[in-house]
Amino acid sequence: MADFSQIKAVAFDLDGTLIDSVPDLAAATNATLQELGLPLCTQEQVRSWVGNGAEMLMRRALCFALELEVSDEKLAACMPRFMHFYQQNLQQHSRLYDKVELVLQQLYAAGYQLAIVTNKPYEFTVPLLEAFKLDSYFSIVLGGDSLSKMKPDPMPLTHILQQWQLEPAHLLMVGDSKNDILAAKAAGIASIGLTYGYNYGEDIGLSSPAAVCEQFNEISALLNITAESMEQ
Repeated sequence: MADFSQIKAVAFDLDGTLIDSVPDLAAATNATLQELGLPLCTQEQVRSWVGNGAEMLMRRALCFALELEVSDEKLAACMPRFMHFYQQNLQQHSRLYDKVELVLQQLYAAGYQLAIVTNKPYEFTVPLLEAFKLDSYFSIVLGGDSLSKMKPDPMPLTHILQQWQLEPAHLLMVGDSKNDILAAKAAGIASIGLTYGYNYGEDIGLSSPAAVCEQFNEISALLNITAESMEQ
């Protein structure tokens, strides 16, 4: 069993980890496709396309609808409309995964430093956290455009190590995608992979995180946080 006894801080992915945001991403994607007069996609398709940022989601949607590769110019022309529609649908149908708020409360109360490391644009990340009243738990929030590189590059995680003056052994990455696990490995930190999120149809265990969880509240047990310990 993985040893997380040295962990002092936890970085969380957002989409597919804390929040199921696919319904709203699908609504924005389809609104963009509809405006262009293109075939619409399903939520399940969008579920398999997310994880590499908004531009890659839209590129995949356009490739599907047009049945051909999309030029950078075509993508750039579509992105403002996608961003507009997503702003309108940011938290209309998204939902928190089970036990997310409880576990964040436990970690925060136990003194862990908490961060968000997502490939979602920063301008959408903060309002989404605020909408679900999660923003107060996180002292660092990094979107996909906050730094010059995003996951699977380790830059966001090494940035956190530097900001908090932590050793790699002190930071844990929690996410649902191989991008999260690859970034953690490249940064030399431990990771937990969640099975319920968005991972391109792949088993998260194939990326070899330090631990695999089927439910979010298993994280508390791995970090040895119990109701009894919280009362001490």
